[in-house]
This record gives sequence, C-alpha cells and structure tokens, in this order.
Amino acid sequence: MKNLLALAVLTTASVGAEEAEELTLSELLARFNWDFDATEIITEEVGDGLYVLFGVGGNIAASVGEQGVLIVDNMFPEMIPKVQAAIKAVGGDGIDFAVNTHWHFDHAEGNLAVGPAGTWIVAHEQSAQMMASSNPINLVITTYRQQAYPPDARPVITYEDRMRFHFNGAPIDLIHAGPAHTAGDTAVIFREHNAVHFGDVFNNAGYPFIDVDSGGGVNGMIRFCETILAEIGDDGIVIPGHGPVTDAAALKAYIDMLKTVRGRVLAMMEEGKSLLEIVSARPTTDFDATYGPEMNSLGFVDRVYTSLKRDAASQ
Repeated sequence: MKNLLALAVLTTASVGAEEAEELTLSELLARFNWDFDATEIITEEVGDGLYVLFGVGGNIAASVGEQGVLIVDNMFPEMIPKVQAAIKAVGGDGIDFAVNTHWHFDHAEGNLAVGPAGTWIVAHEQSAQMMASSNPINLVITTYRQQAYPPDARPVITYEDRMRFHFNGAPIDLIHAGPAHTAGDTAVIFREHNAVHFGDVFNNAGYPFIDVDSGGGVNGMIRFCETILAEIGDDGIVIPGHGPVTDAAALKAYIDMLKTVRGRVLAMMEEGKSLLEIVSARPTTDFDATYGPEMNSLGFVDRVYTSLKRDAASQ
C-alpha cells in the first residue's frame, strides 16, 4: 500500500478501527490522487519468461510461456487493459491464472476484471473467505471497508498449506507459512528462476503494514519470511509486494529489522510503557535510512505493539 504511506504523517498514536474515519475505495482514490489514466505499466524481466509489472497497487509477477500466462496479484480493474497490453508485448495472450497473495484491494481488486473474463483465480482459503464478505481494513489512522467480491471475481481454487502448478515447463509453488501480513498470505515461488513473489509480507518500499485486525502479526511476519528464505537460499530473487525487485540479502536485512524492532518494543512493554510512549521512543530510528521515516508508515510500531499485546493475551 505504498500510496497510502503519507496517511501516517497525520498521527503519532494509535487510532482504533472503531474511531477512525471509514472511507470507500473511491474516496481513497480521490484523496491520494491515484491516477490510473496517467500511470503506465513498467515491465522488468527477471528471468526467461518471468516478468514483474509495476503500476498502481501491488507488483505483478507474470509467467509467460507456451502454456499461457499466470500472474501473481492484479492491481485494479482500471489497470487490467494496460497489464494485458504489457503481457502481450512480451509474447503473452490473455491471463489464464491469477494468484492472489492476499485479499487486500490493492493486490486483488483486479479480480473484478479478470474473473468475469474467464481467468482462474487462486488464493489461500482464508483470503477467499475474506473476499466473500465485506471487511474493514484498519489502516491505523483511517479505515477502508473492502466490499465483498461477486462470485465470478473470487477464487475458484484454494489451498491450505501448499500447492504446486506445473506450468510453462517448470514448477510454481504456493506456500502459506502461517498468518503474517494477514491470516491468509501466499508466497509464490517460481522454481525455475528461484524467484519468490511475497505479496505484502515483504515490502521493499518502506516499513510493512501489518493487518493485525485480520490476523496478521509481527511474529508471524518473521516466521513467514524465515520459512521462505529457507526455500530460496542465498541466491534467491525477491519480488516484494511494493518496491523494486531485490535479493535474499535484502530479505535477511528485513528479517533482522523486524526482530530488532520487536525486541525493542517488547522490552518497553515489559517496562510498563504505553503505546504512545513506545511510539514516541522511536524504536526504528537506526533503520529509517533504509525504510524511510516510521511516521510515514501505516503505523508500523503501533501494529508491532498491538500484535505483541494480542499474542501475549492469547497465551
């Protein structure tokens, strides 16, 4: 949710979902000047037949080959004609499969266009359930209520832990390593290229947003990242939910950041400090040069604290 990062400048403390202004998608688009017409798709080839498409919303990975086209995430309906044109430019024709890494609008709203056109949509079972109903997304300083998708825009194939495609001459693995960014995240590993699309579990455009209200948490983010790192090893290609394509070294640094901030927040919680005191202590300061000012995130420290407090209460 890169384009929402400026929201957090407006606040330094937690705003509960029940207190925050609830916006519709059209209101979010208007407030943050998302310009579908002016934004073009930029295509980066990361391997023979594997591309990353950048535009409005989450990054798209596309496998293009003799058997057809499989994409991971799909931005917004308004961007789909441009996505299709970019795919055609590299030899594809249509979209056969679309994997949703999770249910959030900036990664899955394109379902509304590709599903009715005949694309087979695939997601984790929990994300499919979320798409079938209206759900609020607590962005800390505002709330967006994502509406239920119609049946033809929802996943027709779901899984629980792992599933495998044999597509375009190579295996493509879908892995759910537990709740992380949400409760239903999927990492997609293109084994031929040793490349993984992480969805929003790994953000290379700033600090991550952790959707605690829908089951995400910092502990799960760390476990998920470590699980996928073990799958791809030191030479893996990492496609983030947002930001430029990177490598396993950046993923390792990201895991280290998550662990360090978690440790600092936990220590202050054990001292009895309040959320406001912890946020004000700026426990991310030495990481801001890499991830940008924490105040420009969607309440990263707030969400770390909130998920740790929830996890402690459940023990």
